[in-house]
Amino acid sequence: MKAVVTGAAGFIGSHLTERLLRDGWAVTGVDNFDGFYDPQVKRDNLAACLSHPHFRLLEADIRDKTAMEAALPDDTDVIVHLAARAGVRPSILEPVLYMDVNINGTVALLEIARQRHIGRFVFASSSSVYGNNEKVPFSETDNVDYPISPYAATKKAGELICHTYHHLYGLAINCLRFFTVYGPRQRPDLAIHKFARLIEAGKPIPVFGDGTMMRDFTYIDDIINGVVAAMDRCTDYQIYNLGESQPISVTDLITELAHALGKPATRQYLPPQPGDVERTYADIAKAETQLDYQPSTHIRTGLARFVAWLRKSDRR
Repeated sequence: MKAVVTGAAGFIGSHLTERLLRDGWAVTGVDNFDGFYDPQVKRDNLAACLSHPHFRLLEADIRDKTAMEAALPDDTDVIVHLAARAGVRPSILEPVLYMDVNINGTVALLEIARQRHIGRFVFASSSSVYGNNEKVPFSETDNVDYPISPYAATKKAGELICHTYHHLYGLAINCLRFFTVYGPRQRPDLAIHKFARLIEAGKPIPVFGDGTMMRDFTYIDDIINGVVAAMDRCTDYQIYNLGESQPISVTDLITELAHALGKPATRQYLPPQPGDVERTYADIAKAETQLDYQPSTHIRTGLARFVAWLRKSDRR
C-alpha cells in the first residue's frame, strides 16, 4: 500500500509517517519546511524515517501543483492531507496567507486525487470549526457556520471543498476534526509545550482570561490510531471528531503539568485573546462506532510522556 502524507515533518505528520512505515506502507512525505517554527525541528522529527527504504521525502509546497504532480506516485492508494498554516492567533495576523495555503493547497491536492483516480483522501480539519458552540459535547451534526478565526474558516472551507469533490467525482473522503493534540514533538508554540518550557525556566505562564477556558486535550497516539482507522475505512464522505472527550480547564492543565515537571507554576493573567474559543469538547460516538476509535491516554499519563520526551530532547 502506498500513502502520501502532506505535512509529514510536522508534529502529527511525523508520528503518522513512522506508524505507517511500521505497518508496512510505502510513504511519500511532503513538506516545505516553512519558517512558522524552526525547520530544523521538523527535520529532526523525520530523522528516523529518512533511512527507511520505503520512505521518500518531497520538499515542495502543496500549492505547487506542477511539482506535486511530477513527484507523487501514480499508484498512490491514499492521500493524508495534514499540511496547513496552523494556529488561531497567527491566522488573525495573516488571513490572506492562511486562505491561500489552506484552501488553495487543499484544492490542488484534490485535483491531483481526481486526475490520478486516487480513491481515498483524508483531510485534517479542526475542532476550531465549532466556534463558540453552546451545545456540548460537540457533534459532527452541529451547525459550524460561525467560525471565529480565519484558521477555523479555512478548515470549514476545506470540509466543504472535500464534499464537493466527493459529490462531483466520487472521491472517498474522511474529514477529521482534531481536538487539541499534544505529546512528544508537539509544536513549540502550542500551550503544553510553551507552558512546560516556562515552568522549567521559572517564568510566569500567560493565561488569557480567568483560566476557566476548557480544552479537550488528546494524546498523539490516540489521534494516530484514529487517522489510520480513517484511512482504512474511507469509502464515502464522512466527518469525524477525534478527541479525548475529557476536557479540562487551563488552570487544571497547568496544575497537572507542574506536577509532571515537579516544579511550581506561576500564572500571569491577561485579557482574553480574539479568536480563542471558550471550550472544546468532542462527542466521539460516531468515531467509536464507525472507526473503532478508543482514546485511552489520561492527561496525567500523556503529560508525563511529554515531559520525558522534552527533557530527553533538550539533553541532545
